[in-house]
Amino acid sequence: MMGRMNIQQATERYETWLAGHIRVVPSDLAAKHELMRQDAFGFLRATFYRWMQLFPALCPKTAAAPGVLAVGDLHVENYGTWRDSEGRLVWGINDFDEAFPLPYTIDLVRLAASAWLAIELGDVALDPANTCGAILEGYSKGLEDGGEPFVLAEKHPWLREAVTSRLRDPKVFWEKIAALPPAKPAPVKVRLMLKKAMPEEGLAFRVAHRRVGMGSLGRERFTAIADWRGGKIVREAKSLLPSACAWAGGLSNKEIYYAQILSNAVRAPDPFLKVLEGWLMRRLAPYCSRIELGQLPRDHDKERLLRAMGRELANIHLGTGRARAAVREDLRRRKSKWLGQAAKVMAEATQEDWREWRKGTG
Repeated sequence: MMGRMNIQQATERYETWLAGHIRVVPSDLAAKHELMRQDAFGFLRATFYRWMQLFPALCPKTAAAPGVLAVGDLHVENYGTWRDSEGRLVWGINDFDEAFPLPYTIDLVRLAASAWLAIELGDVALDPANTCGAILEGYSKGLEDGGEPFVLAEKHPWLREAVTSRLRDPKVFWEKIAALPPAKPAPVKVRLMLKKAMPEEGLAFRVAHRRVGMGSLGRERFTAIADWRGGKIVREAKSLLPSACAWAGGLSNKEIYYAQILSNAVRAPDPFLKVLEGWLMRRLAPYCSRIELGQLPRDHDKERLLRAMGRELANIHLGTGRARAAVREDLRRRKSKWLGQAAKVMAEATQEDWREWRKGTG
């Protein structure tokens, strides 16, 4: 850990580092600070930089594990859907902004800790004792089988029904898009990227400001909206920077691993998702977006969903091919309650930081 600093100091130093790599949006950063006050689950999502300070110090045995190209900022709302090149609906991990070479255990612990915080908030109706078992069961099975993408056609009807529920109504999606305010002028290269991302040359579009997510709030984001052949379409560019792991570890590594983790994973890829010159380009549509817990039916089988989340995580870690045998052997050697113990430590540390943040910003 970078010295003994509290959450306010850590946030200030991280955001100084952030501004040294990209242009920040001050109003979005201020909104993020306010959202961090609301609940511990949202606070977790917003503070991966702090997690990377605390995890090696608080869970040294858990952190001593084989390395993979990891998601890093994994949590129960970092899953979504997209359409692959065949138009099939696919479900899986949705965001790799913080991808970095890390112990495989970090993704499992963060996923479990986020589920516990969501349970306390009332967003997940599940016994915390069953959470870690479900995640580990899915993850271990995924490693054993060699992985398989979650294509929601012939298989996984329960998951398809959940992610296409009325709570993800396309009408609501397009109403939100239409209501977006204008953005400040995009950099020339970004506007050219958005122009090239359109389905035909010369298509006019307006660029809007979309304030979403938690961890990436404060980064520049430009949302291009056009009318095309009977309906609206959306393309978006989001600024990328090196993972907060580099900041927390005091490392000089400035590599962005987004494209690498995508290309190596067991995945049915989104053909519209690309990394170009430090920007993430993607298509937005009603079923091409992140899924919030509130968008899932309340009676949905959350334990089954957590098993699927663990299995999808295995799809990502299998991209580090040489690590498969080492990870399986390490899992075999660990005591049965290791994940629950580490998740409890990190969930409690997150809650403590959250309470400190509320005091310091009240």
